[in-house]
Amino acid sequence: MMTGKILRFDEVRGYGFIAPDEGDEDVFMHANDLLEEKYLYQAGRRVEYFLESGDKGPKAGEIRLVRQAAAPVSRVPRSSAAAPQADHDEEADCDILTALDFQNEVTEALIEADGTLTAAQLQHVRQRLLRLAQAHGWVDSV
Repeated sequence: MMTGKILRFDEVRGYGFIAPDEGDEDVFMHANDLLEEKYLYQAGRRVEYFLESGDKGPKAGEIRLVRQAAAPVSRVPRSSAAAPQADHDEEADCDILTALDFQNEVTEALIEADGTLTAAQLQHVRQRLLRLAQAHGWVDSV
């Protein structure tokens, strides 16, 4: 089993390329070899796959997303949380994501939280959260 990072994947055409962790030649990937919904396979996502020999070079088979372990969450009760400081610069502490990056992060979080969500449910929740984030200026409007 090999691992790598998706360089690009065209959901409409159904193919893309993976940069393998070992080796220097990009690996071809096709939608027929994806083990999960194809909209989840986006540039930058980590995958594992079986390396096969295709007509034009290395080809990935049985491609699955690599799940990252959720970071431990420490919860602070609201009553004991410190009040925000007046001189605190919020801009310095937060990243403004693009809409695509935000949706990728939300998708990962939803899948980690509940692996039984359907693709339609994931898309519905992602769209609603994106609208909310845009309304609050949490994501880049470009």
